[in-house]
Amino acid sequence: MESPTPFPPTFLWGAATSSYQIEGSPLADGAGASIWHRFVRTPGMVRDGDTGDVACDHYRRFDSDVALMKQLGLNAYRFSIAWARVLPDGRGRVNAAGLSFYERLVDRLLAAGIQPMATLYHWDLPAALDDRGGWLNPDVADWFADYASVVFGALDDRVKLWATLNEPWVVTDGGYLFGTLAPGHRNVFEAPIASHHLMRAHGLAVQAYRAQGRHQIGLVVNIEPKYPASDSAADRGATERAHAYMNRQYLDAALLGTYPEDLREIFGEAWPQWPAEDMALIRQPLDFIGINYYTRGVTRHDESSWPLRASRVLQKRATHTETGWEVFPQGLTDTLVWVRQRYGNIPQYVTENGAAFFDPPTAEGERIDDPLRVDYLRKHIAAIADALRAGVDLRGYFAWSLLDNLEWAHGYSKRFGIVHVDFATQTRTPKASARYYADVIAAHRRGVSVGAAR
Repeated sequence: MESPTPFPPTFLWGAATSSYQIEGSPLADGAGASIWHRFVRTPGMVRDGDTGDVACDHYRRFDSDVALMKQLGLNAYRFSIAWARVLPDGRGRVNAAGLSFYERLVDRLLAAGIQPMATLYHWDLPAALDDRGGWLNPDVADWFADYASVVFGALDDRVKLWATLNEPWVVTDGGYLFGTLAPGHRNVFEAPIASHHLMRAHGLAVQAYRAQGRHQIGLVVNIEPKYPASDSAADRGATERAHAYMNRQYLDAALLGTYPEDLREIFGEAWPQWPAEDMALIRQPLDFIGINYYTRGVTRHDESSWPLRASRVLQKRATHTETGWEVFPQGLTDTLVWVRQRYGNIPQYVTENGAAFFDPPTAEGERIDDPLRVDYLRKHIAAIADALRAGVDLRGYFAWSLLDNLEWAHGYSKRFGIVHVDFATQTRTPKASARYYADVIAAHRRGVSVGAAR
């Protein structure tokens, strides 16, 4: 017997991508270089020397990609805008051809009945601005707001959902603290500065949107719920530090106007005293929060782990993805409920959720079965249904990712897509996970539970 679905009729079922990971043609039609265009050319930083020069060639194939989204039944698509494609120098002169690409993409989406959600920044700072200090330069917040205003002016008549930043924690942890992502810095004094200027940029962009936008704007963060490895005081303290650093640092700032006190302990003398007016700027009224969820962190005290003095404990009796992440659906429910409990019932979207698993090589036209990814989607969609039943105001779910793509420093070695991409031919082949997701969406439209979809 089919049971009612907990998802409201307006719920968005989508997939997500980011500009540098799929577009290719990074310098086409007058676009400028980004920090990723440089980083991939730094020896030893990206696996196999892979670059995003072609990626999924989405810049030239977006028409067929939108048709594929429609075929799967998606009613929403989250993408990011390449700042340097719109403003080659990061500020000043607008590249009309680059902006036109996003206008055409949005028009195709709307014609297909797919609602666009646009992210202004997904890690690809214009290289020209990095030359001026990038996220370490206080002026970057104004540069970002000016860029946002250009994009709002061009697209807000058609785009109703906007996100300022994607995962500021990753930008600073990978880009400024550990050097594993662009721009490749490793400096404990730089990381808090970059984080703070990202959040100032977020605040100014929201202000710019309130001045000229007519719809909704929010912030996207990656949350990894932290669970102590034991009941010891040391492990519980390590868990709180890890939770403050990864999960509360940006949401507390954006929604409460404060940073967790734990950050002063973590960073020591590298933690500045921020002006009250900065915190007021960062705390802007938001229409939603986007949650990117992949795994949890079981945490223990570890004096050798800099700077948190906390490390992850591998769960041996669990399924792990190709990136080494434990599959733990309950963590998604816990995360959505935690956001509601701590910050009030602000609308939420699951803006990324997915897994990299091994997909066997296949000849063109052959069926691609990915049972572990199907199981991952099934369990995590059940987890968001549980969050809805718990009273979370959840508005949509975006699978990561629509397409196999350049997975940053992993190059093309990790496949997250529900659609397989043959990078030699650019052939797209929906995997079993895509067919499963399409069935879930179709079942929802019939008003039945996701468990009834096969």
